[in-house]
Amino acid sequence: MPHNVSDQSIEITGASVVDPPKGLRIISYAAYDLNDTEGLPLLVLGGESDTPNFSRLKNYAESLVKVPPKKESDIFFQAKIRIESPPRKNIERCRFQYRQGDHEFTQTLDCRMELKVG
Repeated sequence: MPHNVSDQSIEITGASVVDPPKGLRIISYAAYDLNDTEGLPLLVLGGESDTPNFSRLKNYAESLVKVPPKKESDIFFQAKIRIESPPRKNIERCRFQYRQGDHEFTQTLDCRMELKVG
């Protein structure tokens, strides 16, 4: 969940997983509003009854995500991942591109995600 700690608004222009581990393939990226999903879904499995129907929700990644100064966004970013073989490592970093005024920035953050295949 993006949190703008600065005194100026930011516009998020992109978000991605950095160096996905071998065995994982990123299918797509999306961004959804917490209010549409009844909170942050921590694990999403297609077809499960408690999984939001993302195909019916607005995908905010198709436009700029604006975050006011000193605020946390209600928009969260999601990567749709296909496990092609048991991953040997975890996802550890995510990269965000954003604009503040006339300046473009890229920031890499920890976003550890442990994946286990049974």
